[in-house]
Amino acid sequence: MNAKIIGTGFQLPVYVADNDYLATLVETSDEWIAERTGIRARHLAREETTTSMAADAARKALAASGLRAEEIGLLIVATISSDTETPSTACRVQAELGLSGALAFDINAACSGFLYAVHIADAFIKSGFCRNALIVGAETLSKLVDWTDRSTCILFGDGAGAAVLQASEKGGVLSQSLGSDGSRWEVLFCQGRPNGNPLCKTAGQPGYMRMDGQAVFKFAVRTVPVCVEDVLQKAGVSGDEVKYFVLHQANSRIIQSVAKRLGQPEDKFPMNLAQCGNTSAASLPILLAQMNEEGKLQKGDKLVLSGFGAGLTWGACLLEW
Repeated sequence: MNAKIIGTGFQLPVYVADNDYLATLVETSDEWIAERTGIRARHLAREETTTSMAADAARKALAASGLRAEEIGLLIVATISSDTETPSTACRVQAELGLSGALAFDINAACSGFLYAVHIADAFIKSGFCRNALIVGAETLSKLVDWTDRSTCILFGDGAGAAVLQASEKGGVLSQSLGSDGSRWEVLFCQGRPNGNPLCKTAGQPGYMRMDGQAVFKFAVRTVPVCVEDVLQKAGVSGDEVKYFVLHQANSRIIQSVAKRLGQPEDKFPMNLAQCGNTSAASLPILLAQMNEEGKLQKGDKLVLSGFGAGLTWGACLLEW
């Protein structure tokens, strides 16, 4: 049995902050941001929360799948920006949707989180633990960004995407490749809540996202092609047989470089960067759901999903729609 996607959904905040708006906060311009990243706007949460966006995206994916809430046996939310330290976002989404029969938990693998969730859900389904799983990538990165830091605040946006996976004898997940390198954690990180116990004189404030952009760029363009080729080789599928390479939406230059290294045309690498920016764990499922909504995905299409992020973490997945 393989895990096959049978429903998708996404949710974006109402407010759209374009590059001209960011130019009122830091020294930048629409031209400067777009040329270096491909980003022209991003959605920022105002009334929305990580939980509310995750629940809305999950609700849409569940409706698209045709399943009832009680048929979901596993719920995973990938996020680095949960509204509560505990309980998990997954447990709160479980309550919102009435998924009383599901095992629910969060995972933190940054921008690779959705791919990790796919792998876990596939393993749970293969083991016989459940037949149907609901996985969500949801982020409110705007609360983790230093809005005076031009190097990071221009990159990130908020949103959520979701997919329902079901056990299938045909198609679905064909092969996967995942990895991590904790020795390079300082390349991209966000400091957590400081210790304010009685033994600590100063508690300080929670940190903001910090990133070595050049290091992340070099890591991505080197690592993503390798793990993509790995999943293709494992399944005995050539790159030419793949309809779309759906990559984490971090930077258009990274995606273009990966396309070149794989020897594939750029039109096989869809992007929503211009409208959404980098939404971390939500990036892949949002793009996938948008493509599905637009009718770009047909039964039997072969897709490669690939992501990379803090940790450092990375991964790829080959699936048949």
